[in-house]
Order: sequence, then structure tokens, then C-alpha cells
Amino acid sequence: PLPHEVEIDAFWMGTHEATWDEYELWVLDIDRTQRKQLKKEPRELDIVADGVTRPTPPYTDMSFGMGKDGYPAICMTQLAAKMYCRWLSAKTGHFYRLPTESEWEYACRAGTSTAYHFGNDPKPLGQYAWFYDNSEEAYHKVGLKKPNPWGLFDMHGNAREWVWDWYESYASNPVPDPLGPQQGKYRVLRGGSWKDGPEQLRSASRDDASPAQTAADIGFRCASDQRPE
Repeated sequence: PLPHEVEIDAFWMGTHEATWDEYELWVLDIDRTQRKQLKKEPRELDIVADGVTRPTPPYTDMSFGMGKDGYPAICMTQLAAKMYCRWLSAKTGHFYRLPTESEWEYACRAGTSTAYHFGNDPKPLGQYAWFYDNSEEAYHKVGLKKPNPWGLFDMHGNAREWVWDWYESYASNPVPDPLGPQQGKYRVLRGGSWKDGPEQLRSASRDDASPAQTAADIGFRCASDQRPE
């Protein structure tokens, strides 16, 4: 698609993809279990967070043996990613959510207008991303490659990332802080993954999937409208 202009309101983006260490506190109910073991009384925020619905416990190791300590969480539906953000918001008292597609690309580009945040030539991609050529058919710990100019890691590669929007063709006219259509069949994925080649890792590259789909190369990162303390 041709480039188009959008206006983005202020927001904050997660430095890296959500990790298993963070995600499993909620999805496996580890946070509540640890409080019970330590006989700690729940805070008011804990009580609210405990009420956030969790998905059905996984039937197998959803990391598929690729590692969990410091690795990006994968294999969640888009709804599960959104519910984790809801739980994190309740737990911390700060609002978290999935980024919109436009926010994601704005953060990935970090003020650049080239194919990648480091330029148009994909040759340096291995310095910034885990992808088909260097991943050895697996994801890797977050933050091991160079960040983009705004200090964000793995915006290219490692895990594809769920964003908020339903998938549709871009509008041709300037749009303020777009959220995409109100409904649809597929949600947007951004960033490419350890399975993909350089073309799929471009800042403007987009992918789509059913919001109920899970895959070994799909993860997410959180965004916020207010600065976390």
C-alpha cells in the first residue's frame, strides 16, 4: 500500500515483548498462588486483578521447549493478550492495553521513514532482529539484539505481535489516531518473527490472523496512555 499520514496521540510502548515470566503470573494464576503460600493478605488492587478471567490452562508446554526464562510469551489468542493487559492494569493501578496498529508502526519506525528503522538495506538486520537467517528455527530471549533509536527491542522479528485493530485496507486520506474498523474477521499482527524473511520484517509489513488463532511465533507487547511509574 502507498504511504499515508496519521496523527498519533501521546502513548508509551513496552520496551520488549511480554515475557513468559510476566505473562504466566496471570495465565497460570502464579501471582495468587504465591500470595496464598506466603499467607499474604490481598491488597485492594489484588482483589480486582484476581477477578480478571484467565484462559483455559494450556494442555502442553506452549513454549515447545524453546525456553521461558526471559523469552517472549507466545501462543496466546488476541483476546488472551488483551485480558493480560486488563489484569496488569488492575494489578498495578495503571492502564495498559495492546497498541493500535498505527502506534506500533510509529514506535517501530522511531522517527525514520526507511524500510527498517536502521535503513533500507536489510543486510544489517541480523544486528537488530531474530529472523529466518539467524534464529536457528526458534525464538530468543528479549533484548539481546540492538534496540531501535527509541530504545525498543525486537520490533523487527523474534515474535509477531498482536495489535488492537481489525484488519482492513488503509484509508488513503490522513486519519487522526485511527483504531481501524469496529468489527471484522481478522486482527492485525506486526513485526514479523523468527520464522520470517527480511521482507516480512519491514516497519510497514502487516499480517493478519483470526483473533482466536495461536501460533509458536505470535506474542505481544503492552502499551499505555499514561506513563507507568
